[in-house]
Amino acid sequence: MRTPWRPAISVSSLPTVWKVCLTLTAKRMARKNCLVKNLEAVETLGSTSTICSDKTGTLTQNRMTVAHMWFDNQIHEADTTEDQSGATFDKRSPTWTALSRIAGLCNRAVFKAGQENISVSKRDTAGDASESALLKCIELSCGSVRKMRDRNPKVAEIPFNSTNKYQLSIHEREDSPQSYVLVMKGAPERILDRCSSILVQGKEIPLDKEMQDAFQNAYLELGGLGERVLGFCQLNLPSGKFPRGFKFDTDELNFPTEKLCFVGLMSMIDPPRAAVPDAVGKCRSAGIKVIMVTGDHPITAKAIAKGVGIISEGNETVEDIAARLNIPVSQVNPREAKACVVHGSDLKDMTSEQLDEILKNHTEIVFARTSPQQKLIIVEGCQRQGAIVAVTGDGVNDSPALKKADIGIAMGIAGSDVSKQAADMILLDDNFASIVTGVEEGRLIFDNLKKSIAYTLTSNIPEITPFLLFIIANIPLPLGTVTILCIDLGTDMVPAISLAYEAAESDIMKRQPRNPQTDKLVNERLISMAYGQIGMIQALGGFFTYFVILAENGFLPSRLLGIRLDWDDRSMNDLEDSYGQEWTYEQRKVVEFTCHTAFFASIVVVQWADLIICKTRRNSVFQQGMKNKILIFGLLEETALAAFLSYCPGMGVALRMYPLKVTWWFCAFPYSLLIFIYDEVRKLILRRYPGGWVEKETYY
Repeated sequence: MRTPWRPAISVSSLPTVWKVCLTLTAKRMARKNCLVKNLEAVETLGSTSTICSDKTGTLTQNRMTVAHMWFDNQIHEADTTEDQSGATFDKRSPTWTALSRIAGLCNRAVFKAGQENISVSKRDTAGDASESALLKCIELSCGSVRKMRDRNPKVAEIPFNSTNKYQLSIHEREDSPQSYVLVMKGAPERILDRCSSILVQGKEIPLDKEMQDAFQNAYLELGGLGERVLGFCQLNLPSGKFPRGFKFDTDELNFPTEKLCFVGLMSMIDPPRAAVPDAVGKCRSAGIKVIMVTGDHPITAKAIAKGVGIISEGNETVEDIAARLNIPVSQVNPREAKACVVHGSDLKDMTSEQLDEILKNHTEIVFARTSPQQKLIIVEGCQRQGAIVAVTGDGVNDSPALKKADIGIAMGIAGSDVSKQAADMILLDDNFASIVTGVEEGRLIFDNLKKSIAYTLTSNIPEITPFLLFIIANIPLPLGTVTILCIDLGTDMVPAISLAYEAAESDIMKRQPRNPQTDKLVNERLISMAYGQIGMIQALGGFFTYFVILAENGFLPSRLLGIRLDWDDRSMNDLEDSYGQEWTYEQRKVVEFTCHTAFFASIVVVQWADLIICKTRRNSVFQQGMKNKILIFGLLEETALAAFLSYCPGMGVALRMYPLKVTWWFCAFPYSLLIFIYDEVRKLILRRYPGGWVEKETYY
């Protein structure tokens, strides 16, 4: 009997199980707003150890609302009521008139058509979230922005970009028919650097140290509230130098962009998503480091990071320690601070070693005022630390970082087409909590694939050992190739797939991230459990049934040793059993094929217990419960199929499988019970003594 090809049969179902499990998980993730573009990304996501996340729209709701303004050296609360009944400042101020004009003109957002009868705050807009917030604020406070733009036509524009961090446009002035006005908005510190004067009560005054200090105080106060702050400035271009019809060149810049007049600040609140703090907490308990990477000012970024739990309560940055001790920041040892806020300008001057030091020594990190190019540097730094990095991005410039990351995650709503093409996964709701859901699903599918593989491989031992004893001990063949095929491609297939539907264990998001280099899908401990322990017990159950049937027919175990050649000799029709009874070749083969059927049925019985213990890797089955209806169906299916193959008329001719006595089914029951008890005790020791010898040797 030739058997070299036999082991390939037992694993032929694994590719099918693998694909089915990954496909089921991908569909489950899609229902939870995680669209996976390739199946392998599902498993990689489960081993993620660092998440580099954007702030706006991912950690926050991307629903900007203007909250405060600073002009005339005062902070004013914005009035967001439809009837403007909550106004708290004098809207007749010339400075407010100038500020609102800049916010309305230096703005590309527009209201979508057909919404005239809808309240301003509820209208849909086309444009950036920040600009949409400004548009609604000015529409409520000053009237129609569209009419304002019609009265001040745009003649030139430099769109916002992450390098300059400002947006500029030039308009015809309605109050001076022969002149133009240059308006600009952007990062407050960038705007202030371009200004030499400031507008106060409608008058331009020099931007002296006192006014710069007032600006810094207002900026710190608004940023500390977790609000995104924008600066606004203007310059009335002289009509003599820039007459009507002048051709402005935005490439060569034939107009001034320095010595402008600073007008004021406007800050917008973007509330954190409700599910984010809990998701960040899950990441922390799962050993996943969450790093915020944003273009916002460090003060704003830090406030949001504290609000969502990226910087946990009680953890301080070097600035916090310096403020608490009332000493200069330079005197604080950076290693004393668990949290860290890194400015993009500082990151630009850092060496790789300095960045590695920050990533290694700080558990809670925020990168602020960063460019998309710097995001790539951050990802590479994390990977040098051995981290499996997931990174979010929505812009065209984010695509290098998305490609470099182990898992690139694009935004389904705000993301560009280029970022979606570069990513491995797309968040359909742009929500950070969906990433954590994806990580949990990734860990779950890795768990379930391990369980399916452990279940599938275990039956190899009771399938292979009959051939070994057949050759070594010269006994009649206990199990045939047909019955092996019935196990691998019949009774084992559905139960193995059913484990893909198994719910997560309670500790799945409390474990440290998996190390792909050491924790493989199939490792030594899994092989030891499947082959060396559970598989051996299953083989004992099968052989016990085999010897019982032959003993009942007169062949005691001692008589079977060395009998193979005579047993398979077609010419010998008078082979004596242990009691001297003679057996013809045909009679012996009927008993042998009955043993094949019984051995097959015994494997099915012990696989019941194997399937149940494979439901969990650490928890007790009683903790996990039997809520998996597909698994219950798998148990019934393999039992029904085994009974059908045994008792269906004609199987003796078609597959050489013969009906069994009812009592023969029960021969393997003690071994099935032994498998269940053995594994429950093992898991109890795992839970009671984590990190002990049993875990090191048997936790697969």
